Amino acid sequence: MTNSHAARDIDTSRPHSARMYDYYLGGKDHFDVDQQAAGKVAEVFPAIFVCARENRAFMHRATRVLAKEHGIRQWLDIGTGIPTEPNLHQVAQAVVPDAKVVYADNDPLVLKYAERLMRSTREGRTTYIHADFTEPEAILGAPELSEALDLTKPVALSLNALLHFIPDAWGPYDIVARLLDALPSGSALALSHCTPDFDPETWRKLVDIYISAGTQVQVRSKEEVGRFFEGLELLDPGVAVGHRWRPDEEPTATDAEVSLWTAVGIKP
Repeated sequence: MTNSHAARDIDTSRPHSARMYDYYLGGKDHFDVDQQAAGKVAEVFPAIFVCARENRAFMHRATRVLAKEHGIRQWLDIGTGIPTEPNLHQVAQAVVPDAKVVYADNDPLVLKYAERLMRSTREGRTTYIHADFTEPEAILGAPELSEALDLTKPVALSLNALLHFIPDAWGPYDIVARLLDALPSGSALALSHCTPDFDPETWRKLVDIYISAGTQVQVRSKEEVGRFFEGLELLDPGVAVGHRWRPDEEPTATDAEVSLWTAVGIKP
């Protein structure tokens, strides 16, 4: 699929979760309809900007930890979203220049900007798969994946701010298990997931805003997020609020402002 084709597929008449997230992060790749919807979210939950920033910060820290402390040199990042620098490959390659990263997303808008994800170091490699998380076989069978990654060596499966857009009816636990089953011992799962645990009423309103805009959302409890790591060895501090997962400095935000469960697990 070409970028020009992707541009024709982009629906600018309705808000889109990826473009709303871009707005929360202070990006420029969104439209008025996205800003209006994001504004409704911010009215209900002003800390959404903190939540978005802490999600990105967790991804940075988790990537560095896996590269520095666990020898990971390969990543499969699904639900990539609109590129926001530093992207995952930039974080990984700053630690290990030969890191290889495969990005996957089903959003035509992400495909439009995919060239931003291809700016690899000379030693490493990045590529992009236009595919849907709910079709794991399409991701695992993509030639771009086998060309870039060696699945006989550990791979970090990165699922940042994705799974709360996958309701239980779509089988998220089975899909994550299938993806991990294709990866060898020493591989990792790193994920972040919005939660209603600290302010259920506010998050009920937020879920309603997204669903009314046409986006499926299911936020989950700490126990429910922990289920994605069954059979894995959780790194300390286990399932933790995003800003409390190995912070670089003393956290200043409250748990309710962040409202993200995050964790990293290693496959035995």
